[in-house]
Amino acid sequence: MTKKAKKSDTEKSDLDEALLSVWRQALLEHKKRVTLGDDSYPIQRTAKNKLAQVDFDFAGQRIRALEQNPATASRWAELSRKGAKVMQFLIAGRYIAAISDGKITHFARK
Repeated sequence: MTKKAKKSDTEKSDLDEALLSVWRQALLEHKKRVTLGDDSYPIQRTAKNKLAQVDFDFAGQRIRALEQNPATASRWAELSRKGAKVMQFLIAGRYIAAISDGKITHFARK
């Protein structure tokens, strides 16, 4: 493995840890604020459906975490309707990952 590949794996691992931490604090622990390292970010609720939403910084990028709306027609919504704790993560409006009951699914760029 090259040095660059190792760094990429480490960054992905760090990102996974951050995403899991946000998911856990927002959906399992029902906190009012998410703490990542020394930083703290408020968990807001969407106006219409009262879904958890938090904007946070990671590695110089702004990431939005959004609880899955169970009323939509996606497979993630179906999991949510069945009781799974599902959260999606976006950067600049593009979905990068989802977590369902602690399992991360990364979305490839098109």
